[in-house]
Amino acid sequence: MSHQPHPHTHTPLAAPAAPTGPRGADTTAITGIARLVTNDPVLGEGPLGLIQDAAVVIEGDRIAWVGPSSAAPATDNRVDAQGRAVIPGFVDSHSHLVFAGDRTEEFNARMSGRPYSAGGIRTTVTATRAASRNVLHAGVGRYVAEARRQGTTTIEIKSGYGLTVDHEARSLEIAAAHTDETTYLGAHIVAPEFADRPDAYVELVTGPMLDACAPHARWIDVFCEQGAFDGDQARTILAAGAARGLIPRVHANQLSHGPGVQLAVELGAASADHCTHLTEKDIEALAGGSTVATLLPGAEFSTRAVYPDARRLLDAGVTVALSPDCNPGSSFTSSMPFCIAVAVRDMRMTPDEAVWAATAGGALALRRTDVGRITPGARADLVLLDAPSHVHLAYRPGVPLVAAVWQGGSLETGSLTAG
Repeated sequence: MSHQPHPHTHTPLAAPAAPTGPRGADTTAITGIARLVTNDPVLGEGPLGLIQDAAVVIEGDRIAWVGPSSAAPATDNRVDAQGRAVIPGFVDSHSHLVFAGDRTEEFNARMSGRPYSAGGIRTTVTATRAASRNVLHAGVGRYVAEARRQGTTTIEIKSGYGLTVDHEARSLEIAAAHTDETTYLGAHIVAPEFADRPDAYVELVTGPMLDACAPHARWIDVFCEQGAFDGDQARTILAAGAARGLIPRVHANQLSHGPGVQLAVELGAASADHCTHLTEKDIEALAGGSTVATLLPGAEFSTRAVYPDARRLLDAGVTVALSPDCNPGSSFTSSMPFCIAVAVRDMRMTPDEAVWAATAGGALALRRTDVGRITPGARADLVLLDAPSHVHLAYRPGVPLVAAVWQGGSLETGSLTAG
């Protein structure tokens, strides 16, 4: 059954009781919130669980209390949101951050009319293999910090630009230093050395490379697309990863109609990513399963490709997530606010749906229940917007609206004074 919310209104319930008893950590109340997005319809209005004139109490790294600002309990510290909005930290469930090199010339060529193809990945593979561990580590840290400044507090990072046993394992070790959500993507493309022997490369990906990478990964992914891996190869790769305890994800139906979405649903993948070219049967499969459709509008924006029709998916009851797909070739952006604006403008999502997809939807795509929402017990990942409403993320595209970011209860971005 889909987890995607549908537009309806709930009567707000009474605020939860204030935290009582001995506390194990300092508590901080954020009060004076004009509009709080909780993503819990039980706590507030509509699918976003909106609370007007709200407050949130953080205890250690968790949310301890949510309710009306006037009822906020006594805490060790107090921060005044001054009539601005607070939303959950963005959950980015699809990124490719372990890379080196620059593909500016490719982008310029594509904007002059050259279509994107999977072969462009090889340029980054060459540069990534040649880069030192320190260079790659610094690059990931830079992009993670860049995303955090724009409100992202949970991020998935894939390998996929090494394509040898040692380079893929190195990429995942580096990714694991920055996130718990690491994905083995040895099946990004067929490695250049195996261009004429794709089946031999699949054997490498499902054998020695998987052995080296599985200890550093939670997920396994495959680019199921013409020019990368066909349906049979993708099935073999994902099944091998699942046998090692890795959960499937699929790059599906980005460039053309293909078997990726159907395969993702059949194998119970957490997410089918891109979903640009879909048949009615693809949509029916997604609506009838637990696989999240993760849409990546940055890729279409940066390649002048047709956008996925989010409205078609949502109306069918499919659970939708949004992600920037940060990578050096087809979507070199880490900005979730940008993706929200594009999704509303060009993919027929409402502002509420886009914000939900960028927070709760991303959490579902990572099978997480502790992020993507502001409810008691959830991790204290919050974003203070320099705006009175979350709608401004789409209403004011390109404007840096993120005023402060709390990650695990710590103020990571912004300069607020606690009372």
